Amino acid sequence: MSLLRLNPQTQKKLRRFREIKRGYYSFIILTVFLLLSLFGELLINNRALIVSYEGTLHFPTYGAFHPGTDFGLGYPYETNYRELQRVFEEADDGNWVLMPLIPYSPFENDASSGIFRPEAPSAERQHYLGTDTTSRDILARLFFGTRIALVFAIGFMAAVYVIGVAVGCAMGYLGGWFDIISQRLIEIWSNIPFLYMVIIVFSVIPDGFSIFARIMILLSVMVLFSWTSMTYYMRTETYKEKSRDYVAAARVLGASNTRIVFRHILPNVLSTLVTFMPFTIVAAISAITALDFLGFGLPPPTPSLGELLKQGTQTLRTAPWIVMSAFGTLVVLLTLVTFVGEAIRESFDPRKFTLYK
Repeated sequence: MSLLRLNPQTQKKLRRFREIKRGYYSFIILTVFLLLSLFGELLINNRALIVSYEGTLHFPTYGAFHPGTDFGLGYPYETNYRELQRVFEEADDGNWVLMPLIPYSPFENDASSGIFRPEAPSAERQHYLGTDTTSRDILARLFFGTRIALVFAIGFMAAVYVIGVAVGCAMGYLGGWFDIISQRLIEIWSNIPFLYMVIIVFSVIPDGFSIFARIMILLSVMVLFSWTSMTYYMRTETYKEKSRDYVAAARVLGASNTRIVFRHILPNVLSTLVTFMPFTIVAAISAITALDFLGFGLPPPTPSLGELLKQGTQTLRTAPWIVMSAFGTLVVLLTLVTFVGEAIRESFDPRKFTLYK
């Protein structure tokens, strides 16, 4: 039903997007992964999905903390549900445990020999991509690292568009001295080195800050130094649309500047700017991965692709599965997003549907 509310031009662009199979299927794959990642703890987690103990069902994944004493084990700290599953299977007294497909968390150290070191992939121990240098499951860290990268990139894109579109639209619509002064200020701001600012900011952040707070600070710093390029696209498109007849007609009919901008100019401009969205996401994923690789990105022990790449390059000879897994995931992720971007750019190309005279 929502498609019926779209104007014919937009419907034509969406049909064209579906015809570009490479981009369309890439979009479906990314959407499915994002939906699955929202409930990723049901697939990859060291907490059980369901524990049936003495006729009572427990749901530890999203439920309360359960010490081992809750299930007849002799320790007061959190239950090791893989161990609990083995105990129940050996006892065979009607109690059972249902574990996720990958029964490890991205933060858990699981060294078979008691020494933290990389271990090769093992289907028997359910480390399907092996473990990293501190015996953490690589598949778990890749899954949640990819989820964090995508969510981070989408948040980055949204913030960049909000600031860039607002400032660029104001520059293009108001023009005059406001436009000139804004351009000079943006040029000055653009010359501040981004990497140095990230290093300076993270060198003064207290260690007591939470991981979420540090991630938000990193996102804010990246947005503050990345929104300027969007203003130029928006300014140019607004200048172009402001000179068209429908804007002049709206002014004659008494429409306010707010109505002209939000009801007339923006809907015609955003159809062009939407083509930059996937490439903005690619830039964000590449930037956060590079910063993680250099040690100035997401705070440890947050799962990240860059951190795994750094481990992989340091253990290239002794544990090649680390860099192969991380690099392969990054290539696939960026390729899928790029395919979506190319399909959107081709399907929303105004030259395919419009003849300017």
